[in-house]
Amino acid sequence: MARKFFVGGNWKCNGTVESVSKLVDTLNAGAIVSTDIVEVVVAPTFIHIPMVKDRLRSEIQVSAQNCWVKKGGAYTGEVSAEQLVDLGIPYVILGHSERRHILKESHDFVGQKCAYALSKGLKVIACIGETLDEREAGNTIKVCAEQLIAIKEAIGQNWSEVVVAYEPVWAIGTGKVATPEQAEEVHAELRKWLAENVSAEVAEATRILYGGSVTGGNCKELAKKPNVDGFLVGGAALKPEFIDIINSAQIKVAA
Repeated sequence: MARKFFVGGNWKCNGTVESVSKLVDTLNAGAIVSTDIVEVVVAPTFIHIPMVKDRLRSEIQVSAQNCWVKKGGAYTGEVSAEQLVDLGIPYVILGHSERRHILKESHDFVGQKCAYALSKGLKVIACIGETLDEREAGNTIKVCAEQLIAIKEAIGQNWSEVVVAYEPVWAIGTGKVATPEQAEEVHAELRKWLAENVSAEVAEATRILYGGSVTGGNCKELAKKPNVDGFLVGGAALKPEFIDIINSAQIKVAA
């Protein structure tokens, strides 16, 4: 089964009304490939979501960058899955390394958030990845597997609305990028893990994205790899080159 290419833009804690408006104008004006071959989402800050959703072209969906682990209530500063669904937001990013490492979200907590979001009808972009020390110690797959185990224990076989984003922490925002060969090696191992620990069907169907200093300059070589099903983009998602990254989906069609 062919996996549709997926490109996500994580805008992180960036943007003003003016700059977000200009970015939306840029995305609306860009020539992008058909949604038949690529699924595109962008994740603005919570405060900019309504504006982006109202103004952005229909071919690009809007995602949240996070949501709370249970039903809303007395949780100051949080946004619930139910609130995102009420806004008509289809996706949420969960488990990003900045939340794991800076805000100390545990593997189990991320798994619980994934399960709750899915139960309320959201699709989940589940992020995993290793630090430089963990890579240099040869523990890349071990670390990623530990993160996947926590998600699997929370969601069971319910992977049909999950996109996995492999983001080596050492490559996020550093200008360093895994080589296409390094990315393919890890993605192949992750797919193997899914086959052995969830099911062959889930492994074949689940899209595994690469994230970590993806740019318009390196996306085409990365996209050529058979187990790289798209990208979760940070800094470059705030620039016009995001259009080029979206259009790298054509590589898969030509392959």
